Amino acid sequence: MEITIVNQSGEKNWNRYRHDFEMIVERAVQFVNIDPEACLSVIFVNEEQIHEMNRDYRNIDRPTDVISFALHDTQDDYECGEEEEQLGDIFINVAAIRSQAADYGHSLRREVCFLFTHGLLHLLGYDHMHKDEEKIMFQLQDEILDALVKR
Repeated sequence: MEITIVNQSGEKNWNRYRHDFEMIVERAVQFVNIDPEACLSVIFVNEEQIHEMNRDYRNIDRPTDVISFALHDTQDDYECGEEEEQLGDIFINVAAIRSQAADYGHSLRREVCFLFTHGLLHLLGYDHMHKDEEKIMFQLQDEILDALVKR
């Protein structure tokens, strides 16, 4: 799977997590159906940028930690090659990475990987709007992530 990483946050290079993202996808294949020829983009943004997206696209006027946009039939700046299926884009708030890692008492790496995994599952159609969906999605997150990055 091709993973494009774009840093729009104006902060340090978040590209160092590429290998972790690749390992998460490899592990996720054991639990969910992922086209190996698919691609996705991870875009690191600041709190103001994700607040604007959350307000404009979800009508929620506050920042969030991660937003995923499935792009099965939409052209975008982060599109893949012609032969590959575009899963979509995962936007990650870099301020949330730091604050949530501190709140949960784990590493920045764990939080970045958690947010990527959460966003990936959203791109694959998983959601947590209802208790039964939440249980399935959160269990998958744990099964994928716990073997790769300790809490």
